[in-house]
Amino acid sequence: MKRFALAGLLIVGCSPTPPSVTDGGADAGLDDAGFDAGFDAGAPDAGSYVPDPLVTARPFGEVVPVGYSRGTPTPLVVLLHGYTATAATQDAYFHLTGLAQQRTFLLALPDGTIDSTGQHFWNATDACCAFGGTVDDVAYLTAVIHDMQARFTVDPKRIFLVGHSNGGFMAHRLACDRSELIAGIVSLAGAVWADTARCNPAQRVNVLQVHGTLDAVISYNGGVALAGQPPFPSAETTVTTWAAKNGCTGAMLESIGGDLDLVTDLPFSETQRESFTGCPPGAAAELWRIRGGSHVPVFNSQWASNIYTWLSAHPKP
Repeated sequence: MKRFALAGLLIVGCSPTPPSVTDGGADAGLDDAGFDAGFDAGAPDAGSYVPDPLVTARPFGEVVPVGYSRGTPTPLVVLLHGYTATAATQDAYFHLTGLAQQRTFLLALPDGTIDSTGQHFWNATDACCAFGGTVDDVAYLTAVIHDMQARFTVDPKRIFLVGHSNGGFMAHRLACDRSELIAGIVSLAGAVWADTARCNPAQRVNVLQVHGTLDAVISYNGGVALAGQPPFPSAETTVTTWAAKNGCTGAMLESIGGDLDLVTDLPFSETQRESFTGCPPGAAAELWRIRGGSHVPVFNSQWASNIYTWLSAHPKP
């Protein structure tokens, strides 16, 4: 069955949770030392802080960089893993923990729930990948963001999502449904709703879609992820949808030059950057096309830095 073929969608190798990641147990960050170190001075005092039941039931990992200072607004990145992966394996692939330490941003590492085959997934869009499940991951990830805001000084203009595959679909879904929270997203091999009427952002969101042209799992040109499931749009249609939602006036994608070398097993600067013109502040709609790229590109050390540089340059206005 095609469903089981997706089990190979993101196998990046299991790795232990990095030592800089706080184990997201029900009391994670709430012991005396950890809580005091990260608690936001503008939030309720420690005695009145009660974690959301969604977070208590589904704890998550976090990275607090050594340069974090309570009271100083700090960007937050939420990493969303692909189907069959976990936050730890996705982080081992994208290398955001080390970058969080270098560039001083908070990193949340949530896991999706487990399906009947024992694989983690996000209930993102109808195309990928809940298999009929009804878990409300929009509510859960909203609770994750609110939990980080309650315990740390999160910059409200710099809350970002980074997702791969099923996690990329989830990033688009959350941007559609919680645009008041999200400044920008990076989606690798994800897609927005094919039915654009199901995406109704209340505010503009900066969107960067990254996609390999030879992706055999989530096709660059659109298709179906699972036999019998609704289709997902192409990478270019996904960006076009966001340009329309964001009120961009440019009619077509135009090359912005400066091709990037991000993938180790492809020659030269394989990643072409294109963007809609005429977008209002806080409303970028951009595509990085990895020419010859697969579903799981072998990224070099510039990948994490480049996507975070893009996000940090696109806060809410």
